[in-house]
Formats: sequence, C-alpha cells, structure tokens
Amino acid sequence: MEFASSEYSKNVGIKIAKATKLANVSTATIRNWIKTGYLTKINAGLISKKSFDKFMQEVAGKEKLNSRSNKLLKDSHDHVKVRKTLKNLIDTTKSADIGSEYEKLLSNSYKNKEGIYYTPPCIVRDMFKNIYISPDFKFLDPCCGSGNFIIEAIRLGVKPENVYGYDTDENAVMITRERIKKEFRYESPNIICCNFLEKAPKLKKSNILFDLIFTNPPWGKKIDKQDKQKYSKLFNCGNSFDTTSLFLAASLNILKNKGKLGFLIQEAFFNIGQFEDIRRKIIKKKILRFVDYGKAFNSLITKAKAIIIENKTSSKNDEIICENNDKSHTRFISSFINNPKCIFNFEATNEENKIINHLYSINHISLKSNADWALGIVTGNNKKFCISQEKEGYLPIYKGSDITKSGLKKPSNFILNDFSQFQQVAPIENFLAKEKIIYKFITSNLCFYCDKNQVLILNSSNILIPKNIDISAQQLTDLLNSEIINWLFKKIFSTHKVLRGDLELLPIHNGYFRKYEKFTEENYLKYLQIQKDNNGEYQLVKSLKRCTERS
Repeated sequence: MEFASSEYSKNVGIKIAKATKLANVSTATIRNWIKTGYLTKINAGLISKKSFDKFMQEVAGKEKLNSRSNKLLKDSHDHVKVRKTLKNLIDTTKSADIGSEYEKLLSNSYKNKEGIYYTPPCIVRDMFKNIYISPDFKFLDPCCGSGNFIIEAIRLGVKPENVYGYDTDENAVMITRERIKKEFRYESPNIICCNFLEKAPKLKKSNILFDLIFTNPPWGKKIDKQDKQKYSKLFNCGNSFDTTSLFLAASLNILKNKGKLGFLIQEAFFNIGQFEDIRRKIIKKKILRFVDYGKAFNSLITKAKAIIIENKTSSKNDEIICENNDKSHTRFISSFINNPKCIFNFEATNEENKIINHLYSINHISLKSNADWALGIVTGNNKKFCISQEKEGYLPIYKGSDITKSGLKKPSNFILNDFSQFQQVAPIENFLAKEKIIYKFITSNLCFYCDKNQVLILNSSNILIPKNIDISAQQLTDLLNSEIINWLFKKIFSTHKVLRGDLELLPIHNGYFRKYEKFTEENYLKYLQIQKDNNGEYQLVKSLKRCTERS
C-alpha cells in the first residue's frame, strides 16, 4: 500500500503521531514496531520515512503484527462508491431492506472504526416491550443508523414529527429519512447528519428534552483521546471514556423526568473496570430491565446486552427484571451496588447472589498489594521468534494452553536466548523467582499452576508472585483453582480474560489452612459452610438447616 508523499514531512523523518494516523494504530504499537526493528527511530518522536514506507509496503498485512492495522490494510472502503450504489438501492429495494443491504456494502474495517452494527428488528421490538408510548412523546435515536429504532417507535404510535435521529454517516441518515418517507409519507426535518456528542449540550440549552431515547450506540468507535476526555468531563463520566459511556451519559442529560432510555451495548459494559464510573452513575437511576441477547451480530464475538432505564432516583428496594436465554428473574438494585466495581452480573439469581455475599462475608485477604504481577513475554511476532523443535541457543517457553492445574504440558515452543529483540519482557527476576504462579490469560475456567522451575511463558499466560501473605504459593494456587472460586469468578466477572484487577478482588480464604493441612474441595466447602447439591448448584448450609427444620 502506498501513501501520498504530501503526508510526510519534507525531511527524511515522519513524526510518530503522524505514523499512528497513517497506519491507524496506537502510539504504543508504533513504538513496539520500533523496538522489534521494523521501524528506525531517528530521534525523539521521529522515525525514518524510508523504514515506514518499506514496512507498510512489505510487512504490514503480511505478518500478523496488529490485527487492527492488518484489517485496515486488507479491507479498503470507498464511501463515494458506496453512496452511488446506495442511491440505486433506494430506488429499487423495499424500504425495510435498505438498512441491511447498506450494511453489506460497508467494509469490516469501516464498521469497526465507526462502531457500525445495525440492530436486528427482533431485538428492537423486544427492547420496547412494556414501554408505554403516547403519540405526543418526543423520541430520539442519537445514533440512528438505518433507522430501525425510529421506524419501530413510529409504528408503536409516536408521531413522525416528534421523532428525532442523528448520525455522523450521511448515507445512514439518507436511508432513515427515505424509510420514514416511504412508510409514513412524512419528510422528516429532524433526522440530521451530525455528531450527537456535540449536539446534546445544545439540545439541553434549548430545553429540547425527550420522553424516549432508544439506541444502539457505536461500540468502541475510534475518537481522539482529547475529545474523549472533553466529553467525559462535559457529561460527568469520570474515567469511563468509551463511546458507549459518553453516549449514555449525554442521553441521560436530555431525558425528561420519568422518561425511558434503552441502550443495546457490548457485554464489557456490564463487567469491565473501565465502565465502573458510568455504572455507578446509572445505578442511581431506576433500572427496569437487563437483557442478554447473546451474540446478536455475526461479525462480532462479544455478546449484545440491553439496559432499560427510567429517569428517576432509584430506591434500594427497586427490583430489576433480568432476562437471559429465555429465562427471567428479578434482583434488587442494592445487590449490584455491593458488587466489586459495581459489576452488573445480572445473570446471577438472587440465590446465587446470596452465595456471593456469603463468600465475601467470611474473613479473607485479597491479592491487591499482596502480589507482584508480570506479563508473559511479548515477542511481537511468534512465527518469527519461536520454533517448534529444541535447538542450541533456544529455551523452552510455555503458552497458556500448555498450563493445566496438575502440571505443564511438554513444551511445543522454543525461543532464542536473546530477549533484546522482543516487544515486551518483564524483569527477568520474575521468571527466575523461586516460586511463582502462572495462569492462563484467555480462558473461561481459571487455571493456575505453581511453578518452582523458573520456566518462561508467552503472553497468553501471566505471572503472579504472592508476598506478605501467610500461605504458600502452592496453597494459594489450590484456593484459586477451586471449583467454588471458579464459580464465583464466572458469576461476578463473566469474562474470558483473566485480568489482574479481577483477581485482586477475589476473596482468599487463608484461614482454611489454619484448620486443614491439605486442600480438598470437600473440606473447603465445609469451611465455607456451603453445600453442593445433586444438580451442581451451591447452597448455604445454614439455609438447608432452616429448610429442614421448617419441613
């Protein structure tokens, strides 16, 4: 791929900031490419233009260095061409199909960059379930896309003239306006191509507020860091900078008292630390429903979940309807407030939440400030630096998949005994620790192994070295590998990434080893006063005793 010479400074260098935009990657990625020798650094903040040209033409897209940059290099997008095709579709295609046909025209890289994933009609209809609608209500979709939420709102009774929609994609705006025109014979002046995050304060200032705001915001849309910080401060989002958080907070600012808000958002919103501040903001409101729609978008791995909010102050006795896999239960809003990081683990039932609270009520320590942590080695290119056969000058190195609770598999990778070429290597003393715990990073089941042989690991696994605790590394490993702690981790964090911040919040019941010399799952449950029934579900022993006494 070639770049116009006007994009570069006239000297032999190109600024790192400019390189990040041209390659559409982070500054950290550019610096990693410098470290691995792909790019040549001239001086502070400047790299060789020649090395950048060569890298973009000969390396990027061929080697799996950065998935985002490779997608962009392989997956070009011609918006002008798309618009011409779209105009033809509008004249020849049924209005209901325009949105889905348009989405097919968009490249994956463009959809990823802009966070474009149009909501399936069945989800749109379900999100409006049990929502009272008056013809005089003002309705807004702040990122309307092809208009699925808007069309449904009008079908449910909102007058077309009371419907507003915004989007930065002029093609999407054209589709929405055309759909309204064809189905309801109304030329809508309130469907506008604009940036909602800039528009929202103006609406607030003009006292234009809405009874209903329903949308699927642009998940993870790429916007400048300075803009994220500006919007976060403007809408009081704290450290929640993701576009989902910004759109949600901005929408709450222009939602009428007792108005309803419905957002279809990524799974990470409900359990990842970066969204904690926005979760603490919205839990002050009356949350009506949580819904898990599973993997609603074919091109995305993440689940899609919805939150429906009423704009009024919440009460600790408010019950939230929680829906998952056609099952439904209710949870008190207070049960989420007490969670670590205010996580919305709504898949857990009230009974399961009692077990969670019980596990935290028992005297325990945590790994926060009680362990040293390190990443496995990041080579930058495993195909280049790892070999499958043992060879002189190479050392065995283990992947996450090589780790089991009972031991390590035979190594299938060997790495050069020269770490200077790699992107990121933790201090060598972490690998050479007398005892360290290594664990899988990407997994749905916690898996830890106590290493006493100073093995090397790749970054699909991580290291923790316990300190200032009164149990051994092996004893800590046994507790972390236990079935009940695995259950707890899943019920709270519900993630396939084992993050340090989550592990630091787990209760470590070190008192168990003052009562029992060796670890067994049976004795651990006795210590915790928890029993596992024939269906594999946990119950409090005290609760069982009370049930027996009553019967």
